[in-house]
Amino acid sequence: MGEWLSDFGMFLAQLLSLAVIVGLAVVVAARLRGEGGDEARLKVEELNRRRGARTRRLRLAASEPGARKRLAKAFRREDKRQTKAGKGRSGKAGGDGDEGEARPATLWLLDFHGDIRASGTGRFAEEVSAVISAAEPGDEVVVRLESAGGLVHAYGLAAAELDRLREAGLTTTVCVDKVAASGGYLMACGADSVRAAPLAVLGSIGVVAQVPNVHRLLKRHDIDVDVLTAGRYKRTLTVLGENTEEGREKFVEDLERTHELFKRHVAERRPGLDMEAVATGEIWYGSEALEKGLIDALGTSEAYLVERMASTRVIRVRLEPPRRLGERLSLAVAAGVERALLRGAEALDASRWLKR
Repeated sequence: MGEWLSDFGMFLAQLLSLAVIVGLAVVVAARLRGEGGDEARLKVEELNRRRGARTRRLRLAASEPGARKRLAKAFRREDKRQTKAGKGRSGKAGGDGDEGEARPATLWLLDFHGDIRASGTGRFAEEVSAVISAAEPGDEVVVRLESAGGLVHAYGLAAAELDRLREAGLTTTVCVDKVAASGGYLMACGADSVRAAPLAVLGSIGVVAQVPNVHRLLKRHDIDVDVLTAGRYKRTLTVLGENTEEGREKFVEDLERTHELFKRHVAERRPGLDMEAVATGEIWYGSEALEKGLIDALGTSEAYLVERMASTRVIRVRLEPPRRLGERLSLAVAAGVERALLRGAEALDASRWLKR
């Protein structure tokens, strides 16, 4: 009898293993089949509901066991009342053929995390287009912006996309929790209002470029490099060829011209700024930036959104590009490695305080 039970248990284990393998194969095949399309998905989330649900959970957890049922019933009654009120408004709006009541003002939330190439600009542009098509007069658009700047032309395009919101007649607010410097500030200054955390980094209204040159090293080893151009200033500075004083002067002239365009862009959008004082390439922290006029208010994006939720619907809009299985796996591995490195760095830092 015991031998039979053992064989039967082994059979069940093998059957279960086979089912798991088949299930995994089906899931992988379905994902691979679904990854054939390149269409990004637009994710829309009402943050008021998420915050309300979390607040209720915390209130229930903090209440006495005897009061928990009464509180849960009160929440259910409130939900029913809000549902009836919503149905009543929708029925009135469509029942008599009139325009009905205008919907309450909405705050649309977008995020922009910029790298040196501002590679998220394409996604950001599509999100801006989606919001402009759905927004109504009186709505506000908040952009949570984080960028230390990068390529001039890349951030020029990103700033132009943010300008589209103002041109569409929408109130715009940029919230900076960490950094909006150089190209990041080029974008931020286009908003009607700029808010920043007290120690967020802002400014860096300047232009920088550096070009290494190994001409003398090559010359020392009798290696000649010919740089052939058509046009006097087609190549001002080179990496391999010999640079001339005329080329350096032209290169600096181009930097100054770019800086002037940067300053003009900022001055047009924030006319009250003392450009000579702030366009030095320096950075300022939030409280200092407020004194300089680079921003309008101090505060974190979370604090501002919570404040606005009291009277406004806050809807987050995010365009998620499709990710292939290989890309998801590589991102997971990269995230794991990054976590391991961070933990190692934290352990090393903490070890200084643990020595006796």
